[in-house]
Amino acid sequence: MKGVIMARRALSSGVESLRCWRRCLSQVAQKQAETDVGVPKMPQFDYSPPLYTGPSADEIFAKRKQYLSPALFHFYSKPVNVVAGKGQYLFDENGRRYLDGFGGIAVVSCGHAHPDIVQAIVDQVNRVQHSTVLYLNHAIADFAEALAAKMPGNLKVVFFTNSGTEANELAMMMTRLYSGSNDIISLRNGYHGNGSATMGATAMCTWKYNVAQSGIQHALNPDPYRGDFGSDGKRYAKDVEEIIQYGTSGRIAGFFAEAIQGVGGIVELAPGYLPAAYDIVRKAGGLCVADEIQSGYARTGSHFWGFESHGVIPDIVTMAKGIGNGIPLGAVVTTPEIAQVLVGRAYYNTFGGNPLCTAAGLAVLKVIEKEKLQENAFVVGSYMKERLNALKEKYELIGDVRGRGLMLGVELVTDRKLKTPAREQTIHIMDQMKELGVLIGKGGYFGNVFRITPPLCFTKEDADFLVDAMDHAMSKM
Repeated sequence: MKGVIMARRALSSGVESLRCWRRCLSQVAQKQAETDVGVPKMPQFDYSPPLYTGPSADEIFAKRKQYLSPALFHFYSKPVNVVAGKGQYLFDENGRRYLDGFGGIAVVSCGHAHPDIVQAIVDQVNRVQHSTVLYLNHAIADFAEALAAKMPGNLKVVFFTNSGTEANELAMMMTRLYSGSNDIISLRNGYHGNGSATMGATAMCTWKYNVAQSGIQHALNPDPYRGDFGSDGKRYAKDVEEIIQYGTSGRIAGFFAEAIQGVGGIVELAPGYLPAAYDIVRKAGGLCVADEIQSGYARTGSHFWGFESHGVIPDIVTMAKGIGNGIPLGAVVTTPEIAQVLVGRAYYNTFGGNPLCTAAGLAVLKVIEKEKLQENAFVVGSYMKERLNALKEKYELIGDVRGRGLMLGVELVTDRKLKTPAREQTIHIMDQMKELGVLIGKGGYFGNVFRITPPLCFTKEDADFLVDAMDHAMSKM
């Protein structure tokens, strides 16, 4: 028995030594890459993650294939095993550092492992992790008050959920209850979730299963780059009017739109579109819903909410992702009058607004304000967009650069005139950027748009490294 124990200890020691060796080798390789002539150099960062002693990427990938849904997919030919994060950086199992240009799909707003948010979560867990909204707790009320203070007009009543899909599902139901109508209009190329109702509002076949999705109609997308009417927002809005006239009873429940389409490829709506569309919808008895799940919460820099740059005030606003910095948290904010539609029946969400999540949400909001992350998103995002536009002048492969603040998109095409999607090139460049230490996302119906949605603590040095890495990868095509 003693011999078995000694053998196990020796084996454990050997595995630990192998991991340390791999970690050192990875860090040496990263430093070597940074000293190679012409290879972009990652900004200095004074932090080393704790030694990782968990399973390897290959082991995790094998378990994932065996035990998780086969519908799951991953980026990169060799997926990254993310084991730690700090600020705007992520670390793999070998301690290699990556610049996070995707932010967990526009989720990480304040940076990874922000001490103020971590402390707020720990403090709340030590008091009470979960009770129920059937009892009183100050965390949910404090966050609701702070969130309402960030909203324009009379948007003062908050319903908490666990995700963006849940928030949009609730908003869809509320528009139908309030209006007494069933028809909802959303935009082609939009994404609003994968629930039974929100899948109907989503308008890309990539994200839709062949199940009943009734009562939804999709209007022309006011896409300045690929749309038929360029940047003429009012001409696109005419389609909303015609859908109401020819496809409904003349009365509708609501209209859903993202100020900047995230999953759809960082598409900014044409100027003048939302004011015109909102006016048409309200004349038909409908409510206007702003899906701010990706474009909200200071990300666009110029405004706290994406819809504000269009000069409109919605009737309902939905949000998630960045409001929790990685904690599962969503919300629907509306007026006291519209909120009344749920009275008379028992609307309840077990985990929506639980003390842990709302304590984290309040901490996120405080960090955004304390560290002036909205201003940083504007300054750094504007700088990075300028650099990306300069890259567009250098490479014919770049068809369009768009977005606001730290929600930017770069669309790749093989022919600028025909706007032929460069799908394979997009995947190849993403892989090459990953090897250089930069992680970004991709989206758009054709999968040919780089999605750049980093933590809002991104610096100009980070922006330079990201653009330099993209430049380097494109130069090797």
